[in-house]
Amino acid sequence: MERRNFLRAAVIGGAATAFGGAAWAPAFAAPAQPGPGPYGPLQAADANGIMLPSGFTSRVIARSGQLVTGTSYPWHPAPDGGAVFADGTGWIYVSNSEVSSTGGVGAVKFNSSGTITGAYRTLSNTNVNCAGGATPWNTWLSCEEVSLGRVYETDPWGVNPAVSRPAMGRFKHEACAADADHGYIYMTEDTSDGCFYRFRPTTWGNLTSGTLEVMKGTNSQTSGSVTWGVVPDPDGSPTATRNQVSGAKRFNGGEGCVYAAGTCWFTTKGDNRVWAYDANTSTIELAYDDSLVVGGGAPLTGVDNITRAGSGDLYVAEDGGNLEICLITPDDIVAVFLRVTGQSSSEITGPAFTPNGQRLYFSSQRGTSGSSSGGITYEVTGPFRS
Repeated sequence: MERRNFLRAAVIGGAATAFGGAAWAPAFAAPAQPGPGPYGPLQAADANGIMLPSGFTSRVIARSGQLVTGTSYPWHPAPDGGAVFADGTGWIYVSNSEVSSTGGVGAVKFNSSGTITGAYRTLSNTNVNCAGGATPWNTWLSCEEVSLGRVYETDPWGVNPAVSRPAMGRFKHEACAADADHGYIYMTEDTSDGCFYRFRPTTWGNLTSGTLEVMKGTNSQTSGSVTWGVVPDPDGSPTATRNQVSGAKRFNGGEGCVYAAGTCWFTTKGDNRVWAYDANTSTIELAYDDSLVVGGGAPLTGVDNITRAGSGDLYVAEDGGNLEICLITPDDIVAVFLRVTGQSSSEITGPAFTPNGQRLYFSSQRGTSGSSSGGITYEVTGPFRS
């Protein structure tokens, strides 16, 4: 049992209830509050302009418009959402390109020592590929953040051609997360009156057909039970998917999304919140809300892409603010993990860990130039807890 759930059990009935088999209902913990992080304070910026805790180092993996080291692939502009896939004893980092018309997905291959062994395109000429999500069957879902945007299923190895998955809905997609425990893929929508979706494939592992639903609940609701309603016309025309179901709960600018251990966490940038959906009980709560930080001075602003480490820590990238990746620990502490300096016109995107949890990849979408052609993708190594 994760520490967060154990604490909830103890609050309700004490440790005897938690371990004695008596039924108990989860309480909603208070949203995370600032506190000391597990890695200590940030040190002075390194040669790459990255402020990190002691013991951590950074390196530049790729720069937009320049050939990835040792390859013939020029790294794409505006790197955004990303994920890591195991590749034998090595791994592959995939990254979206959030530009109009010529977007898509690029990939970098690494061997077991972290040396780059290849780079290539896996999707080309799509539109504003923002975030997405990995599937348990080792594909990358790349999402278009435009009206009537599509989800494309891509092959991180670049062997199989990318395929559009219209059954997953056509709307202003942001991110998605696969829940193999319950057979759903959750999706966020980046509009101020967006919805939170889930898609159940007819056959798990095949996204050709299935049922698209939206979460239902009151707009003021920040905790408690929710329900789901089927979207009649996933093609979003002539009525947008978010407007087809009466009672659909609205979220202000859905962004990142990650699933693990029975919970789907997702961010909403319009109100700077991190939400937690308990798939076992169909309930929601706030994992973080900057307006509820005691005493003000919230460390995490402009919440965007999100990932989860094996330790249970959530890593949340900022779009704006002071360009940080902050972490939220399982015991509800929010703290800064790293800060990018000298790039105030950029945003942090695509955080993802290697399978062993000892390397973190992310991008500064517009780098020091502030333009889509100035993107920089980094790797951070160090004593990540597991």
